Amino acid sequence: MYFIYSFLLGIAAVVLTPYWLVQGLRHGKYFSNLFERLGFYYPSFKSGANRPGAILLHAVSVGEVLSGISLARRLRDAYPQRPLIISTTTITGNKLARERMPFADAIIYFPLDWTFCVRRALDAIKPSLVIILETEIWPNFLCQARRCNIPVLFVSGRISDRSFLRYQKYLRTFGFFLRPFLKCALADPSMFLMQSEKDADRIRFLGAPADRVRASGNLKYDLDLPGPTPVSHWLEAEVLRTGRTPVIVAGSVVATEEPLALIAFGTLQGEYPNALLVLAPRKPERFDAAADFIHESRRTFLRRSQLPIQTSSNGGSALASGETVIPKSVTVLLLDSIGELASVYRCADGVFVGGSLVPSGGHNILEPAAFGKIPVFGPSMENFSEMAARFVSAGAAVQVESPEDAGVAWIEMFRDPDRMRTMGETARALVEDSRGATDRALDVISEFLNERGTPRQ
Repeated sequence: MYFIYSFLLGIAAVVLTPYWLVQGLRHGKYFSNLFERLGFYYPSFKSGANRPGAILLHAVSVGEVLSGISLARRLRDAYPQRPLIISTTTITGNKLARERMPFADAIIYFPLDWTFCVRRALDAIKPSLVIILETEIWPNFLCQARRCNIPVLFVSGRISDRSFLRYQKYLRTFGFFLRPFLKCALADPSMFLMQSEKDADRIRFLGAPADRVRASGNLKYDLDLPGPTPVSHWLEAEVLRTGRTPVIVAGSVVATEEPLALIAFGTLQGEYPNALLVLAPRKPERFDAAADFIHESRRTFLRRSQLPIQTSSNGGSALASGETVIPKSVTVLLLDSIGELASVYRCADGVFVGGSLVPSGGHNILEPAAFGKIPVFGPSMENFSEMAARFVSAGAAVQVESPEDAGVAWIEMFRDPDRMRTMGETARALVEDSRGATDRALDVISEFLNERGTPRQ
């Protein structure tokens, strides 16, 4: 079965090579980390940071990195003698991990799921424990880890409605091969700590041993709120100086959703002409496309990358030269940067969470909620359906069907400050009351590390 899987993976790689070449040439993706993902090159380990007994924490991309920061920091504190290695799959995730987890011994790319790549990676890292955030299943990696007697824990695992439907479809068509293969692959990990009972039931349905599956909560609720950044300092001061309100932050906006966010903002502008939109695309390759959409909407805008903001001696922000301010004609600030969105949410009067007005599955609503901001999002929240339903039913978020509805939702909230304040406080309380998944994960992690001879500090 593993030979067939690896063979099919090879065919897929050949078919996708032209796409990878185009993306690599246009956006600088894939090529920069290819040798590392093939297992040939791990420069981070030359300094001796990689020693036997390491903890490897895998976070696929930006969302997983953000949810894993608290866990990674707690692991660093609890096991200071063990090297902590963070792996990611995407370039943006890798960059964010370097910014948010400087305490890690190394930040690497996860190996491609061919046996020779996995073996080289495991030989270089020599982990005593592998922790995979959420549910990225790589059969060859899991198989080789088991053969090397390395326990693998899935933490904050989830299977979205969309993914589960896709699994069911594939099982109906290819069940003769896929069902026993999944059962074999899912028997390799040592434990599945899933976000909810529904996620636990789904991973059991796919073949995970029932006695290795627990529902232990969602790490995303344990997020550490970022402190102010130079851009958030600057924006707060600029809003106070010029009275540019309300400030709307449209975060994690995905491809083709940029014009919809602009339509929502335009609806708001009908009643609040002095409003300012901070538009934050999800991926760097969308920065220029977002700028084109703003230009086509006949709006004047500033790009974050063009603001000469520096950190001042008192921890605030300062301008490198001149008096760069937001002119009255500017209605949009394009946040063409990575890692600053979370801090900018603290400046928001209204929030839109992207990936939801187009069929993309939605994105995490907890960062704005933790600041007491009311998340507004569209109908596509399949990846966060349970979380979205919980916040909406508690009156702590607003789900809309169209961009115009989003604009109307903001207007209605701004007209009723008391209701808006109550909703924001409820959103913050929901986040606080749902914390604890990190503690539960650490209890399980300590069991496995203690079994391997190193007591928890």
